[in-house]
Amino acid sequence: MAGVNVPLIAMHHAYVVTERIEGIQNMPNVRDHDASVYLRLQGDALSVGGYEQNPIFWEDVSYGGRRFKFMGGEGSRYKPGIMESFTADHKPLMGEAPEVRGFFLGCGFNSAGMMLGGGCGKELAHWIIHGRPEKDMYGYDIRRFHHSLTNNNRWIRERSHESYAKNYSVVFPFDEPLASRNMRKDPFHQVLQEQGCVFQERHGWERPGWFNRDGPAPILDYDYYSAYDVPKNTDYKYSEILGKEYTFDFPPHHDVIRDECLTCRNAVAVFDMSYFGKFYLTGPDAKKAADWLFTADVNKAPGSTVYTCMLNKRGGVESDLTVSRLEPSPAHLPLTPESNGEAYYLAIGGGVAQHNWSHIQAVLQDQGFHCTLIDHTEDMGMISIQGPKSRELLQEVLDSDLSSDAFPFSTHKIVNAAGHKVRAMRLSFVGEMGWELHIPKESCLPVYHAVRAAGAKYGICNAGYRAIDSLSIEKGYRHWHADLRPDDTPLEAGLAFTCKMKTSIPFLGRKALEAQKAEGLLPAHQRRDFNKIIVLTVKNVDVIKKAGILRW
Repeated sequence: MAGVNVPLIAMHHAYVVTERIEGIQNMPNVRDHDASVYLRLQGDALSVGGYEQNPIFWEDVSYGGRRFKFMGGEGSRYKPGIMESFTADHKPLMGEAPEVRGFFLGCGFNSAGMMLGGGCGKELAHWIIHGRPEKDMYGYDIRRFHHSLTNNNRWIRERSHESYAKNYSVVFPFDEPLASRNMRKDPFHQVLQEQGCVFQERHGWERPGWFNRDGPAPILDYDYYSAYDVPKNTDYKYSEILGKEYTFDFPPHHDVIRDECLTCRNAVAVFDMSYFGKFYLTGPDAKKAADWLFTADVNKAPGSTVYTCMLNKRGGVESDLTVSRLEPSPAHLPLTPESNGEAYYLAIGGGVAQHNWSHIQAVLQDQGFHCTLIDHTEDMGMISIQGPKSRELLQEVLDSDLSSDAFPFSTHKIVNAAGHKVRAMRLSFVGEMGWELHIPKESCLPVYHAVRAAGAKYGICNAGYRAIDSLSIEKGYRHWHADLRPDDTPLEAGLAFTCKMKTSIPFLGRKALEAQKAEGLLPAHQRRDFNKIIVLTVKNVDVIKKAGILRW
């Protein structure tokens, strides 16, 4: 109706309701996760249903069609086949649609509408009126899905089926879906797979998780868990590896990820980070837009790269990213956009690229800035070479002086790498010295092979995001929506250094930060309670010392 993609699918959800059962009134509701069934009181009867692996897809839903089918049967009042909408991750679809401003979604409740409807309705009302919910709702936000997936019927159907079939499954920390894989692949995918890469799915992308020493583990087409007469995948190495991950303890290959971390710390490692969002901000009002959007002062000299946040009106962090200021130049895409004035290159975590794109576009529209946001994510790859040996290695590959004087931290240059033009940035997300190489798609493999060849004598290894997660945690770097959410401010998150508070430059969320800074991070009543705790602690310091609780 309005050109909005709503990625959900209709399925029959079957349950039966028994006749009256004497004495059942005080029975607890029960979920049997092993059998994937639930038993729920319904007056003086029992409602019994479940999530099977072969649910019936509702192929043709007409506006005038019945939503319920009632069938009588012995021992039951009715056996309804109810049409329910299910989504790719078994979570609702909420918030403003990326395609149309002011068009809000509140659907896809996956048979949990009664449980979620009240709270979600309240948040959605606040969202519509004030432009954002009161709570962090990113897990339900439609912008968690990339626009290339939300109208992809295969992705919707397969992923929704798997989330339905696994509704009552235990969610382990490193579980990955088997459905709808290989939807977005970067230029390094095949060569990394051949080297044993165990991929993670994020935002449709296949990104490296870690590298298996026992050879390739390719991801096969989805087999629907052998439902619908689809032959079950056999000798499926990737699925077997995932099965070994089903633990809350260290997985059996924990030592492999440890070695990737140690190689990065002591020598050099190469990370494929191609799934990052890569946007250009250009146009007559690009500087005004950058000043308003970004908490940090990104208007340094051309060639600078700045780590910054983007906020909402309440001062909450909507994104953290790097922004590189570019020199005016004729178009040489995808490395440089055409610009007669200000232009900026934005590198954003790939899992939140759609959220960032929609946030920026909304701000540009609301403020009336005359500038353009261009997405070149699919046109470029990105590898990060990190570790104490990274400079020696890259000095053999790049035609640029990589000394600290010539190439300081947080700067970038267009350089030649093995005869191919790339944008090199001196940055790190793992705490070691290193560079990112942002590479046009057709040049990705030659540059990667040159890096690997030059790095052989330095003990280079491939490494994945499991190593990045570990190393960045040790360094104290934040991951958006894991450590940093829209209801956290930079002051609360230890990111005040990203905010240009010492300048007079206004930016989105500044007033909220100034008010919070003036009041203090704790409200007055909480500060009073906290001060009481400190006073009590000081008064009892001798007792605490004797108990060995506190060492001075």
